[in-house]
Amino acid sequence: MTDLVITAANVLAASNAERDQGIAGETIAAGKAIYLAATTNRWMLADSNSATAEARQAKAIALNGASVGQPVSFQKSGDITIGAALVAGTAYYLSDTPGGICPLADVGTGEYVCLLGLAKSTSVLAIGIQFPGVSL
Repeated sequence: MTDLVITAANVLAASNAERDQGIAGETIAAGKAIYLAATTNRWMLADSNSATAEARQAKAIALNGASVGQPVSFQKSGDITIGAALVAGTAYYLSDTPGGICPLADVGTGEYVCLLGLAKSTSVLAIGIQFPGVSL
């Protein structure tokens, strides 16, 4: 398997979503996993094999697209229609593609494990981010 192919226009927060907003530090598309960079206080694409430790721990999933300096809305927990085909009951993780989401089978050796959530159906992901700080 590979990263989810997300249709940004189909990314929608559910009524139980914990949402917030901030400023993008780079171009971000809806459905991408993001983190808050401490040095700039801007949201960036998370990456499971980044040389920067904070980038390996996703904090949310973007709900809209944004360019550098623009507002980005994001979801930290709750259900999200992710705009991609999911396998119900499957756990999805941060991938080594910046912002990417993949099943565990695609988290490779040397990458850090960051669980993003579990698929409740073929379209809804229950966000429950966990980062144990270990690599495979």
